[in-house]
Amino acid sequence: MSRSCVPEPLPPALQRRLGIGDIREHPPAWLRRTRGESRLPATAAVLVAIALQLLLPADLSVHPRLLLPGLEAVLLLALLVVNPGRVESHHPAIRYGGLAMVALVTLANALSAALLIDELLHGGPATAKAVGLLGAGGAVYGTNIIAFALWYWEIDRGGPAARAHALQVHPDLLFPQMASPELAPDHWETRFFDYLYLSFTNATAFSPTDTLPLTRLAKALMMLQSAVAVVVVALVVARAVNILG
Repeated sequence: MSRSCVPEPLPPALQRRLGIGDIREHPPAWLRRTRGESRLPATAAVLVAIALQLLLPADLSVHPRLLLPGLEAVLLLALLVVNPGRVESHHPAIRYGGLAMVALVTLANALSAALLIDELLHGGPATAKAVGLLGAGGAVYGTNIIAFALWYWEIDRGGPAARAHALQVHPDLLFPQMASPELAPDHWETRFFDYLYLSFTNATAFSPTDTLPLTRLAKALMMLQSAVAVVVVALVVARAVNILG
């Protein structure tokens, strides 16, 4: 198969909606085989998430405290060893290793969020002072954004490696540049920052902004992220106002 082709054409109606004409003759960059994106941004995001987990108070961490962050670091290191630089290999082991790492980040943050909510509802030393409360809430909220940015990055059209090889045509997430290709350069394609921005806006607006979820999996992830974000923000703000008042 030529490197400029995709496995199957989009339906004619969708081609007209996207304004891209004959997809086999003139495919946009996000629908043709391209170089894999750099692993550096996603790696940096995971390292920030690990750091935020380690900065949480002991009462809001899963014990043994280094267990989950340590497992995340080991998986991250393994991915960097077997697929450094650009994310281009779609070997099943690499794919499942990446998903397992994101699942661990999500699990660690979900447990910390549950402990934070319990502290807020029943009182505890970790939430007794406004500074500590806002710091802990901010760490959980920030890790929530990173975790779901990684999920969106991993599930959209089969993940970064599958997108680089154009293995799947139909997107899980519809970005503005896909719906209005005339507003984007010919070489535009999604990168990790696009998913991080999506995660940030979904966590702050509690709803999609400029990017639409198309599949049920994408919708479920956005619903779950918004639910976690709104509960954490509402309880932390309410408790902080009570302390300061």
